[in-house]
Amino acid sequence: MVKVALIGLGSMGQNHYRVLKSLTGFEITALCDIQQTKEYAEPFYTDLDEMLEKAECDAVVIVVPTFLHKEVAIKCLKKGKHLFIEKPVASTVEEAHEILKVAKENDARVCVGYIERFNPVVEQLKNELADTEIYSIGITRVGPFPPRIADVGILTDLSVHDIDLIRYITGKEIKNTSIYKSQKIHNHHEDNAILSFELEDEVVASITTNWLTPFRKRTIEVATKDAYFEANLMEQDLTEFSEYQKNNSYVIRKCMVKKEEPLIREHKAFRKFVKTGERHGLSTIEDSIITLEISSGQ
Repeated sequence: MVKVALIGLGSMGQNHYRVLKSLTGFEITALCDIQQTKEYAEPFYTDLDEMLEKAECDAVVIVVPTFLHKEVAIKCLKKGKHLFIEKPVASTVEEAHEILKVAKENDARVCVGYIERFNPVVEQLKNELADTEIYSIGITRVGPFPPRIADVGILTDLSVHDIDLIRYITGKEIKNTSIYKSQKIHNHHEDNAILSFELEDEVVASITTNWLTPFRKRTIEVATKDAYFEANLMEQDLTEFSEYQKNNSYVIRKCMVKKEEPLIREHKAFRKFVKTGERHGLSTIEDSIITLEISSGQ
């Protein structure tokens, strides 16, 4: 049994609470937020320092706004807690390095919540690509503006998902990056961007992302030496197109995907990580630093 505290009960925090409550192997021993808006069965704190002094827990799940990640994470690390930090690990590369330093000093097990790694369709796509040469990968992540976002732009909130996915799916590092962005309908942050990449072994990649589209779309398209794959992250659907013929025919194969909620799969991996140190696909602080460096143009 892993005793866990959850910090941050906003919309995403509520998702974490629901999943942690549903899983055997976790015991929620404390909840913390700046205000208590509903009744919970677990002890509730509005002060982080008080929670860390009074609550008994092995690990902490941090789901606060990104600009608070550094302060909250470092306080928890200095109390000897293992951490799950929602992506990105921090607002800036510099803050991320501070968290990494304290994590190493306290020998803490820390992962960053890049939930798409645990989407079953991503796992199946990664399996399909294991023994083939990848030519290109393109990811589209668009939708309307989410009111919960107030402290970051689309590059920090959305593109970091897909920068991480490109590295995770291909197993290759990004060598060169071009970012084109604009601010169309929001006052403080970019809401529209296209990112282009050159990876190792001449693999090329792109990300199209915005908060301007009236519907949500999450897709990955991969061209390989032998086939072309289309993955729908929302429907958890994967299709392979192959064997093009001169008469314009080709073969379509629906790949088998066992559908499951990604956050459930992610927390199962987190529990094993806390208990054994085995990551099983979980992102590291260093992974998140790479995505922050790329999304910020560093």
